[in-house]
Amino acid sequence: MLVSCLLILIGFALLIYGADVFVDGAASIARQLGMPPLIIGLTIVGFATSAPEIIVGSVSAWQGKTAIAIGNALGSNITNIGLVLGFSIIIFPITIASNTIKKEYGLMCAAILIGLAVMIDGHLSRIDGVILLVSLVASISWIVWIAKHTRASDPLIGEFTQEFSDESYKPDSIGKASLKLILGLGVLLFGADLLVRGAVSIAELFGVPDLVIGLTIVAIGTSLPELAASIISLKKNEADIAVGNVIGSNMFNMLAVLGVPTLINPDYFAAEVLNRDFPVMIGLTILLGAMVFVSSKGKLTRPEGAVLLFCFFAYQYLLFSQSIALT
Repeated sequence: MLVSCLLILIGFALLIYGADVFVDGAASIARQLGMPPLIIGLTIVGFATSAPEIIVGSVSAWQGKTAIAIGNALGSNITNIGLVLGFSIIIFPITIASNTIKKEYGLMCAAILIGLAVMIDGHLSRIDGVILLVSLVASISWIVWIAKHTRASDPLIGEFTQEFSDESYKPDSIGKASLKLILGLGVLLFGADLLVRGAVSIAELFGVPDLVIGLTIVAIGTSLPELAASIISLKKNEADIAVGNVIGSNMFNMLAVLGVPTLINPDYFAAEVLNRDFPVMIGLTILLGAMVFVSSKGKLTRPEGAVLLFCFFAYQYLLFSQSIALT
């Protein structure tokens, strides 16, 4: 038990460190190649911050634990909206002013519908994995198109330009950035292996299903980089970046975090995924959209953050109460 907990904690620490190094390396390479800040932020950084989920999902599938990978993908999306955004908004109420966020939100919803379409039969095949990854490429291409046609007055451009022009941000040379990219990937792989081993041990010890472990411990752990990034962005008054990171991460989670493990180890999954977890994820996504685009028109206050956080903890309670009832 103690060893398993230590493996999980060390795995979390390595994932956070590895993700930070990986993102820094990827962003530096993109900056040195002359990519505009908005494209870097929406694609390179968005994909890199989902690297922990992708690596953990791949390691889980490689070890025959596809349920952990599926739980990680859905659980990370639920955690990003409920915990990451909810907690961040309670600390720093925000106002979203970027029209680009609305378009990115639409892409995230499309990704969720694609994920639902390939999972509706209760099985993820390699063909499903290909569909998800082709959709990922198409989504990234569409994001690049959006970024290139975004008006210069859009606040998101100003925020990303400020982010990558900040005195504290000095892009490394191509060689150094490449080393960081490789180092970050290596640390992510090692951390993911430790995390999965520890999580599987605890699941076996307490009789908790792999799916629930993926939806809870693993999902929360791999979402820690997004939580840190959101709080840092809000401290800098970069609200659009904070929300954009969550929306972009959720899109990558749905397409890449599901797609890659499915190619490695296609498998059937528990009925609870479609009966319980997917509806919760869709419900939180709709709730976020209603908060941002309908009720408050971009203003997210502490009560709304509290609602998101309550939904997250209520879902965690549901998961563990059902798991205890089955043991």
